[in-house]
Amino acid sequence: MPEFDTAHVKNVVLLGHSGSGKTTLAESMLYEAGMIHKPGSIEEKNTVADYTELEKERGNSIFSKLLHTHWKGYKINVLDTPGYDDFAGEVISALRVADTGVMLLNASTGVEVGTDIIWEYILQFKTPTIFVVNQLDHPQADFNKTVQEAKNHFGKNVVLVQYPVNVGLGFNAIIDVLNMVMYQYKDGERKPHKLPIPEEERARAEELHKELIEAIASNDETLMETYFDKGELTEDEMRAGLHLSMVRHDLFPVFCLSAKQHRGVARLMGYIDNVCPPSNEMPPQITRKGELLPCDSSGPACLFIFKTVTEPHVGDLSYFKVYSGVVKAGMELVNENTAVTEKLNQLFVIEGNKRIPVQELVAGDIGATLKLRNTHTNNTLHEKGKNLELEPIVFPEPKLSIAIANNKKGEEEKLATVLHQLQEEDPSIQVEVSTEIGQTLLHCQGDMHLAIIKWKLQHLFHLDVLFTKPRISYRETIRSEAEATYRHKKQSGGAGQFGEVTLRIEPWKEDMPEPHGLTVRGKEVHELPWGGKLVYYNCIVGGVIDTRFLPSIYKGIMERMQQGPLTGSFVRDIRVCVFDGKMHPVDSNDMAFKSAGMMAFKEAFQKADPQLLEPVYYVEVRCPEDLTGNVMGDLQMRRGMVEGMETEGHFTVIHAKVPHAELYQYASALRGLTQGRARFKMKFDHYAPVSGELQRRLTEAYRKEGVEAVAV
Repeated sequence: MPEFDTAHVKNVVLLGHSGSGKTTLAESMLYEAGMIHKPGSIEEKNTVADYTELEKERGNSIFSKLLHTHWKGYKINVLDTPGYDDFAGEVISALRVADTGVMLLNASTGVEVGTDIIWEYILQFKTPTIFVVNQLDHPQADFNKTVQEAKNHFGKNVVLVQYPVNVGLGFNAIIDVLNMVMYQYKDGERKPHKLPIPEEERARAEELHKELIEAIASNDETLMETYFDKGELTEDEMRAGLHLSMVRHDLFPVFCLSAKQHRGVARLMGYIDNVCPPSNEMPPQITRKGELLPCDSSGPACLFIFKTVTEPHVGDLSYFKVYSGVVKAGMELVNENTAVTEKLNQLFVIEGNKRIPVQELVAGDIGATLKLRNTHTNNTLHEKGKNLELEPIVFPEPKLSIAIANNKKGEEEKLATVLHQLQEEDPSIQVEVSTEIGQTLLHCQGDMHLAIIKWKLQHLFHLDVLFTKPRISYRETIRSEAEATYRHKKQSGGAGQFGEVTLRIEPWKEDMPEPHGLTVRGKEVHELPWGGKLVYYNCIVGGVIDTRFLPSIYKGIMERMQQGPLTGSFVRDIRVCVFDGKMHPVDSNDMAFKSAGMMAFKEAFQKADPQLLEPVYYVEVRCPEDLTGNVMGDLQMRRGMVEGMETEGHFTVIHAKVPHAELYQYASALRGLTQGRARFKMKFDHYAPVSGELQRRLTEAYRKEGVEAVAV
């Protein structure tokens, strides 16, 4: 039998801006539970969670970590997460499997940028959340200011359960308005003294106690009636009400502590055990087919892979949450996504970089397994005979793109393998091999994210790589009608090659009239793989070109359209009418007409007022109200067109269309412009004509350098 049943497993994720003390709190929780005999520290680089060389070097969390504690008959799985938005993929995957969020606020700095960003993810997952004001022993700690900022940012449902008697270097006492006692900590003593509330704090404590009761009762009709009848709620009734309110996302209790001094941590852990919901009291999972999957240990075995880590000399370590049934070592499960049967040879619970073997894990628990052959992050595994696929994690779209290439020849295959491995570990990374621009593109979340990738490539994989600015995927088209004739004639002994093609090209537009002055014999509309259309007309009269050669002419035109004459970019939105030409009874063949069609198209294109098009992206920037003007000014300097604005709480959302060429390193620029307080997302919108001056510069650069595409 499992050591803990589903109702006694709690999954919490530690959230907050970098520097709020998440890793220190995780360390203190392990220490309070007796899992470690001496707590480590960030300064000494010996915490259980931040165990990687890179994290020790940088002094902050970069990857989410799984820990666990045993506390008064409960198992608490703790997911420690990084605090910078560049590592949002780590936060989102942890939130996907957690049942309670613990949002840390630094008492000396209040609500910071990362807190606002993470709050959006909390709302997305509807994760029950506790606010914890940490570092109350800091000389500049201001509890009241921090709580007020939390209420301003996150709403009136932020409600105090505790408040400190004194803050700063002398912080040593907390008043708990849920059970109306004071916890006092004395130097050298680990366990607090449980004391009556001092007379001078009695009025404030009673007022906050009443506010807490009213907040709890207002979210439950039964408790509201009890409160009206008795004028009070018992401690058990308050706990039950808080539990229900948290599950419904109606209340967000506030606790206070100093994780570094281990003050207030035990009370927080007690609240997690007594009040926070286990997985079986959360809404059931919804499968891709829309069916409900309750978190029930008696149900069919089903687990979800939320994270993959490659360990040297070991292989892939797959982190999972059991959403139904009991998973046992040696069990065979079917991967719903790949249809492969996987054997779980070993099961582990995780303590940072330590793997502790177990024989089984019950529904609601989190663990890991090794060496699954064909299973990846976001995959669902279930017992045979079931068809269960859980909703995948949606990772954030990349905000920074850069071209990557080997500096050393012969390492191309190694680089491709390593990039695949990095993407497997972190799905917020995307790798694109673009044949159009002839570059491999790495898409990630920002400068810090890119710095971590560079470090891994250099220190872990010993690769010498070059990062450069990506080329831009321009397009070419025409603005007027033109005609051209080209004769392809080649004689080299024996049968030669002969083909002559006369054609007209025009800018293609939806619902344009049929070609003037020509007899239409046939029409083909081709959706181009790179966007836009080629409309191809057969207007041959009198059999001057046999119809069997028309496909060859089309092939020649298509080949030329894949490398336009201006910048070597793809050509789009053209109507071509082949209406005259000549054949030779012996020398005409498919190759001759393909060449003739290609060159006739090229000549006509150059006479038809060619136009270069650039990709334009829709950009949405969410920034604080006081920085709206700065952001708008910067967008306009980037040739952007601001199309609208709207207000969301303390933020302004700006909608704009910006040329892709102007968005290189925009994530870095926006962070610098707003001190990291703004966020943006972007997606391709349309192609638009470039200015005459820019077209001239790009065309000259292409001719000078002889490359297929140029970015300036």
